[in-house]
Amino acid sequence: MIRRPERVSTTWADFLRSQADALLACDFIESITLNGQRQYILAVIEHATRRVRVLGTTAHSSASWVIQAMKNLVMDLEDTGCRVRYLIRDRDGTFPALINEILAEAGIQTVLTGVRCRV
Repeated sequence: MIRRPERVSTTWADFLRSQADALLACDFIESITLNGQRQYILAVIEHATRRVRVLGTTAHSSASWVIQAMKNLVMDLEDTGCRVRYLIRDRDGTFPALINEILAEAGIQTVLTGVRCRV
């Protein structure tokens, strides 16, 4: 009988712990204002420090708005000397494919969460 070597796989929790210093996560937060208007807030959290960066808020998120917010984030990270390597995000259609390219040019790899994943 031939024995196969044990597969070693990294769990999602192990990945988050080992890369905390180089890890950001972003998502939209939906809010309703006092006058009943719906607002979408794009926020990013730095896992190591738990610092939350609010990239902006809008009543109507569009691809161009999200792209500009990500460009601003990249410039801010460069200005502050942050060495981010990964940005975790969900598969929301609000995120245009171009943001992956913008982040990649800055040396940041986009990591997509699993479908219906709760982190």
